[in-house]
Amino acid sequence: MPSDFEIKKQICEIGKRIYDKGFIAANDGNISVQISPNEYLCTPTGVSKGFMTPDMICKVDANGAVLQAKGGYRPSSEIKMHLRVYKERPDVKSVVHAHPPYATSYAIVGTPLTEPIMPEAIIILGCVPIAEYGTPSTDEIPNAVAKYLQHYDAVLLENHGALTYAGDLLSAYHKMESLEFYAKLLFISSQIGKPQQLDKQKVTRLYELRKEMGLPGKHPADICARVNSAGGCSCHSLNGTAAAAPYTTSDSQPYTPETVEAVVRKVLASYKQ
Repeated sequence: MPSDFEIKKQICEIGKRIYDKGFIAANDGNISVQISPNEYLCTPTGVSKGFMTPDMICKVDANGAVLQAKGGYRPSSEIKMHLRVYKERPDVKSVVHAHPPYATSYAIVGTPLTEPIMPEAIIILGCVPIAEYGTPSTDEIPNAVAKYLQHYDAVLLENHGALTYAGDLLSAYHKMESLEFYAKLLFISSQIGKPQQLDKQKVTRLYELRKEMGLPGKHPADICARVNSAGGCSCHSLNGTAAAAPYTTSDSQPYTPETVEAVVRKVLASYKQ
């Protein structure tokens, strides 16, 4: 297990990467890493993530109480969102929040990333939903994000940005890169013409490949595996029903897992008609 200091240095390095890539501006964004069952290192508020040093990194407990903060630095105002992810996903050890321009633009116009246009995005991300808008630093965002945590490792935040999380910091950062690259390719290809989507059979095979690779984390293909072990189901194939606003009803109330499976079964049945 790396020392706290080594993890703080890695947080600073990832902060510099997301800043240099233009995923954030000024003091935007935040990063956290779980270092024990009740301890989390996180970026400070009001500081550019591209110019952090290890001494700026703060430590909080599972309730957000400050355990360590030197030089007057305070934990990110978005720490509630991070802690909600850790609470709902015991497998997650790191969270990255940023405002990558292409992905955030889709979040701003209310368009989830659901088009199956490239194998890597399908295997790594599946679909990327949009969590309902919430006021930053309040419980509104954690509550909105919570609906998607059990089925996705990347979520767009309506009119706000993007959130990725994984079992380690580098993986969480890579998911953010993959998310932005997917959004960028979708945007550019849409300007050239109509993006050619992979068909259901190809998507199903990619989901199978993901399973064969034993990739960690949550993925919308996991729902399909429960509903139809023979394959043939894809969050992309729901044509926006579950991919665009997954697990919510028309009055924005969350579906139960049983309702999700009922929706998928209904879609599968339509293929047989």
